[in-house]
Amino acid sequence: MVAAIFYHRPDSVYDDLPDRYYHFPKQYLSRVEQVIGQPIVYYGPLGNQAGRFYWATAIVTGIRQDLLRPDHYYADLKRYIDFDRLVGYQENGGFESKLFLPDGRVSGGRAVQAVRVISDEECDAILNAGLSERSPWPERYDEAGLGNEFEEQPQAPLERPLVEQLVNRRFRDAKFRQHVRIAYDRRCAFTGLRLINGKGRPEVEAAHIMPVEKNGPDSVQNGIALSGTVHWMFDRGLLSMDDDYTILKSRHLNHDVSHLLRPDMKALVPDDPRLRPHPYYLDWHRSNCFKAA
Repeated sequence: MVAAIFYHRPDSVYDDLPDRYYHFPKQYLSRVEQVIGQPIVYYGPLGNQAGRFYWATAIVTGIRQDLLRPDHYYADLKRYIDFDRLVGYQENGGFESKLFLPDGRVSGGRAVQAVRVISDEECDAILNAGLSERSPWPERYDEAGLGNEFEEQPQAPLERPLVEQLVNRRFRDAKFRQHVRIAYDRRCAFTGLRLINGKGRPEVEAAHIMPVEKNGPDSVQNGIALSGTVHWMFDRGLLSMDDDYTILKSRHLNHDVSHLLRPDMKALVPDDPRLRPHPYYLDWHRSNCFKAA
């Protein structure tokens, strides 16, 4: 089996929504066809940070033609996960053997390819580099998997087969919670409060904007850090958020909760644009969940 590298940049001219689909020209079709059902790794520059990085993974579920541009296609994706950290492509001498020439220089011909097929072993090495960091604030579980204060459940190591590991719901939940809490610095976006319990763990929860049961991905851009009560109201459509991060209150609220929310009614979001809620998911929440009228 093989895997692939998908090149993406924030200012891409392609119609990418990285945690849902990847847009590519016909010249790469045969390569993408090789990795249907297999993991891909995203790679490229990120904002103002110097260098190129591996930064997320997903699984290709299928390919469809772009109806507006017949010489282009979409790779549909599921099981997207952000990496715990940005992984430099030259770390430990490099992960992709064909990306480097015998003298250690980068292969110019290989580097410009937007889709690169790699081996399972190369993919494993990148995933282990990107997904092996433990949360600074581990959860605790009892034998039934329910949270309590007594026993810490260690993070499962990445093992073969990779596809099964990447679809593991418990692993994904832990990673999503870890990434959202870090992105929001353990602070509730709607109240501005950062509450830490006696064991040093944050009380803020990681909320999906588009729920998992509605095919919402476990990406930070589909997440927001909320305290328990606010999370409950958000999931039930009593609160939502506009594209400019203005907090929206439903007329169905039977009590004025303004005192719970930030006085300016602006949600606190990460400074890094790639970690902020994506307009696609905010629009979904307003259209399908928020009780506006």
